[in-house]
Amino acid sequence: MPAKAPAYQLHKASGQAKVRIDGKDHYLGVYDSPSSREAYDAIVTKWLRREQYSSVLLTVDELALLYLDFATGYYVKNGRPTSEVHEIRASIRPLVARCGRLRVGDFSPLKLKAVREDMVSQGWCRNTVNARVKRLRRLFKWGVENEYVPAQVLTGLTAVAALKYGKTTAKERPRVKPADESIVDATLPFLPGVVADMVRLQLVTGMRPAEVCQIRPGDVDRSESTWTYSPASHKTEHHGRERVIFIGPKRQAVLAPYLLRAAESYCFAPSEAEQERRTVRHEARKTPLHYGNRPGTNRTEEPLRSPGEAYTTASYARAITRGCDKAFPIPEEIASDPQTVAGWRTSHRWSPNRIRHTFATSVRKQFGLEAAQVLLGHAGANITQIYAERDADKARAVAGVVG
Repeated sequence: MPAKAPAYQLHKASGQAKVRIDGKDHYLGVYDSPSSREAYDAIVTKWLRREQYSSVLLTVDELALLYLDFATGYYVKNGRPTSEVHEIRASIRPLVARCGRLRVGDFSPLKLKAVREDMVSQGWCRNTVNARVKRLRRLFKWGVENEYVPAQVLTGLTAVAALKYGKTTAKERPRVKPADESIVDATLPFLPGVVADMVRLQLVTGMRPAEVCQIRPGDVDRSESTWTYSPASHKTEHHGRERVIFIGPKRQAVLAPYLLRAAESYCFAPSEAEQERRTVRHEARKTPLHYGNRPGTNRTEEPLRSPGEAYTTASYARAITRGCDKAFPIPEEIASDPQTVAGWRTSHRWSPNRIRHTFATSVRKQFGLEAAQVLLGHAGANITQIYAERDADKARAVAGVVG
């Protein structure tokens, strides 16, 4: 039988509306006011939902849906869900596939280990499996916090140890290696000019791909000889860390033309790369202008896709991949062998993340590990002010030499 909603009542002494839930009075504001009615609806809806999804009846797939609803609203940056939401979805799929109809109170460490084996059988590497099992424990922890899951279930799950190197059949993730600078240099002429300048800037600053994609003139301080760029949003901001990127004289010339625009507009815009592509095609046109379409006359008024105002990490990486494939076409003698073709592409493609590794390797060789850590933004959030100033001075000096 569904639970009966507690009554909306008047507290005569104060003139406020109230509702009693589990023996406790909750005051809602002025009696019969719209705001008190809204508060009543919210608190009663939450209580009814908790009653409906008690740990006695709640199934694993119902818990997963509740958690996904929470995660979609919680893991948000700049108004958009982060990649963590995707990772949570991927983690949950094997859980609901094996144990979806199981009551949450019956979920156990052995069942979690069975789900983990399903992950391994799908070919996921050890680090990925461990990270996604950790997300499943976080799901059940959230369930305990919201009284959907008995606390003893989470206690049991915490006993499941992570997969250890050399002690599992799960494959190991290949180590991310620095991009070969000769391969990068050979690719640059085949990239759109905007993308090539993004790569050049990354090579001498060690920016993360997201940081180079979102740079804006208003984020760059040009008051000193070594410029500083403070991203509006960055990977570790939720830890309370500040990110400052130093841009030395060698690459200020690359960035400077892109700073001649509105302070809040993005420096590197896909629309500019698209315009460049159209210009190159027009210049290579062989059909006389008085035949066929004139420039701009054959464009769709409302295209399904149009260039955005800024590159995303995904579109930036795709542009680089296309450039790599143009710079290093598949040789005819291996084109018929898919395995050999795959190996060729692996050895002749690189990603924006690998540029960061290239920068880190170069700086460490020349200036030591500490300088690399500072320039990459890997310093801890609890560093003293004196140490932070010293790091800033060192970073500024190194940036003045390398970039």
